[in-house]
Amino acid sequence: MRTQIVAGILGKMLCAFSLVMILPLFYAIALQETVYISFIIGMSITGVIGLLLVYYGETTGHIGAREGFLIVSGIWFLTSALGALPYWLSGVVPSYLDAVFETVSGLTTTGASVITDVEVLPGSILLWRSLTHWLGGMGIIVLFLVFLTNLGADAVNLFKAESPGPTVDRIMPRIRHMAITLWSLYVMFTAIEIILLYLAGMTLFDAINHSFATMATGGFSTKNASIKYYDSLTIEIIVCFFMFFSGGNFGLYYLVWKKGYRRLLQDTEFKLYFGIVGVSAITIALFLYYQSAIPFLSGLREALFTVVSIMTTTGFVTADFDQWPPAAKMILFILMLIGGCAGSTAGGIKVIRIIILMKDAVGSLLRAIHPKIVRTVKVDGKPIDFSVLYAILQFFFIYIFIFFISVLLVSATGMPPFDAMSAVITTLSNIGPGFGVVGPTTTFFEVHPFAKLVLIIDMLLGRLELFTVLVLLHPEFWQPYMLRKKILPSLRTLGKPSNSLSKC
Repeated sequence: MRTQIVAGILGKMLCAFSLVMILPLFYAIALQETVYISFIIGMSITGVIGLLLVYYGETTGHIGAREGFLIVSGIWFLTSALGALPYWLSGVVPSYLDAVFETVSGLTTTGASVITDVEVLPGSILLWRSLTHWLGGMGIIVLFLVFLTNLGADAVNLFKAESPGPTVDRIMPRIRHMAITLWSLYVMFTAIEIILLYLAGMTLFDAINHSFATMATGGFSTKNASIKYYDSLTIEIIVCFFMFFSGGNFGLYYLVWKKGYRRLLQDTEFKLYFGIVGVSAITIALFLYYQSAIPFLSGLREALFTVVSIMTTTGFVTADFDQWPPAAKMILFILMLIGGCAGSTAGGIKVIRIIILMKDAVGSLLRAIHPKIVRTVKVDGKPIDFSVLYAILQFFFIYIFIFFISVLLVSATGMPPFDAMSAVITTLSNIGPGFGVVGPTTTFFEVHPFAKLVLIIDMLLGRLELFTVLVLLHPEFWQPYMLRKKILPSLRTLGKPSNSLSKC
């Protein structure tokens, strides 16, 4: 493993990340907020660490799969730790652990908060919260690929390690060009939403913050009551549309832009995504009508916004869905598991994985009836390679395994079992609000510190799709590095010439 190239690339990315703090710093100075010093210190520490890594590392060289995994995991852990400094140094949170929780929640676009009253926060801190959403939404790596021009074909290892979903469609031959295109779409639609929300009655500051959170499917708001604060149908429609848009595949949107809207109508994942939202919203509206005596149209308004918010893993709130009938809450819980589309800013298992698993399950039933039948899983007419199917099955198993282990650990701190399940699924799927003690009208402030640590790990695992982080825990991952450093002798080298170590 080439640790020097890892250090060099991480250093460059940290230097760029430190520059992002300039925006809230200037805003704090403009508003004469005393917290500006926390951004200066945070930016300085981050920049110095970045420069040291660049100095002792290398910024050119081959990036293999191992280096790709380490760079992606490393930048997410480092930005989470260093991005927490403005919160901690400004005193808006009582502990560094809470600051890290808030930062990880922002970068992973979870939207779970430990801050009990966001309306008393300095504007620069609110802007920083929203910026962490916006950066993490499309992906820190994808953004930096736009500026790291010397990576060439090796950029694919970084792109694949961070990209959500089981496959990466090669809609463009050059990864850097793809990164530029994705971020261009991201910026363009963010700007459009800012304008629309401003025209709908939000202040410019609120419009910017909510647009950052919406496009990232994050959920941080400048108001304690979230979108419910505005009590505006127009604002809800705008936010709902952009949440739904962000929960779709940005690569698909590029193809629609190039080849026309028919490409959207032909996409199996998008059609199921649209169908799940529609059926779930109508079903919940009926439950609210018959079991809670809420007028159907009012219930549909609440249900549609909540369903889109939950399925896209945004977490904005217009109703206290924790008070809804049990069946309605169970539908929301299932949507938390599913999440949005591959290639989106949403979390969760992803719709495409559900499609492939369902098709494979149907194929298994047919093979049980007709043992000699040969049936290939296809999506949009394209056969799914067995390696992809196997990877999806592995992902699903590990996802469920981590879910239950996390629930056990969180429950051990005294949290009720269903509340613990809710807290884990809402962080592992990067949603934000859940049920019970972490419901839409509460925060994670009262959660036990150990449980917060577990949930921080869950947020990172969910955002990086499990494998990117878990692969670092396997001894085989580090073996080439250990062999090169002569720390870990390998049984494979026994009986071979002594110079074989240098060839590993």
